[in-house]
Amino acid sequence: MSERRPSPASKSTANGRNGRGTRRSVWRRALSQEHDDTAELPAAGSASGGESAEPPSIVEAALYSDGVRVSAPATLAETYRELRDTSSGMAWIGLARPTSDELLSLASEFDLHPLAVEDAMEAHQRPKLERYGDTLFVVLRAARYLDAPEEVDFAELHVFVGPDFVITVRHGAAPDLSAVRRRMEDSPDLLKLGPEAVLYAILDAVVDGYAPVVEGVQNDIDEIETEVFRGDPSVSRRIYELSREMVEFQRATRPLVGMLHGLMAGFTKYETDEELQRYLRDVADHVTHISERVDGFRQALTEILTVNATLVTQQQNAEMRALAEAGFEQNEEIKKISSWAAILFAPTLVGTIYGMNFREMPELHWGFGYPFAIGLMGIVCASLYVIFKRRDWL
Repeated sequence: MSERRPSPASKSTANGRNGRGTRRSVWRRALSQEHDDTAELPAAGSASGGESAEPPSIVEAALYSDGVRVSAPATLAETYRELRDTSSGMAWIGLARPTSDELLSLASEFDLHPLAVEDAMEAHQRPKLERYGDTLFVVLRAARYLDAPEEVDFAELHVFVGPDFVITVRHGAAPDLSAVRRRMEDSPDLLKLGPEAVLYAILDAVVDGYAPVVEGVQNDIDEIETEVFRGDPSVSRRIYELSREMVEFQRATRPLVGMLHGLMAGFTKYETDEELQRYLRDVADHVTHISERVDGFRQALTEILTVNATLVTQQQNAEMRALAEAGFEQNEEIKKISSWAAILFAPTLVGTIYGMNFREMPELHWGFGYPFAIGLMGIVCASLYVIFKRRDWL
């Protein structure tokens, strides 16, 4: 990590923290095109008239000295003032969905780079680590598993790490940074190592938050496998939705591997404490393990989707075959009914003709007329029966 700058007590007024004020005009010009209301940077949560324009987004702000909390300012202005008055202190400021005024105020006070501030304002960034002078800007994607809807909820976390400050900007519910703060305050020996220790604790919290997500996804995959072989028609949609979540999960975890290895590569250059080095290596191991599990989930879901498509195709083929067999049986029955109808139609036709009782019908006065009619009916019926039988209609 970066070398710590001299404390404010060792600087002159011209070159100390107050000297940053000379760069505020540069800041305002750099961002005035998108934020014209930043000519005057109000304190967090206050408007020009002294009344709150919006609910303050400061979750918690505290100053630490030698690993111990010394104060908890209520506003950004108080935080700035107390940090200036502290000879060897560190400010840890936590924000949730801050306003542009609050971010620009922090940028002016701590010399944050315009590109990093713009990313923090807009959010929707990929996980990354950027170094701007002696300040690190880290973007993380936290995740949590929601049991009721059985889905993964992603949130974005931006971290600014400087020589004597840590600023966290959350866009979402996760992670629970208050728990990270309590854990660090319970370990003053670790906290007194400075902002680098806070960054590693935040990284560890984000990575540890992936574990319940992995377990939840594993349970979902087990349930999906059961549904696939049970023939649940809605399982395809569930596979697709979970696959999309795994794509997002990969985007959140895969860049962390390179980011952590980049931090480890700078151990010697930035004289990182050995305890922090061990801490970071442990986090890197967890990230690698999580990333491998996520890759395995994507592969498993792809295979399950293939199996499901095969089973659906087999089921459709079986249904089509059953329909074809039913149609064939229907055709056979229709053939039989049609054949008997034709056979019975022949004597009906003959009987109908001779039942007209016309005078000029020679067979009416013929002595063999009746036997001839009966014989004709029998011959026609027998002929039709033989024909249909040969064609397997009967």
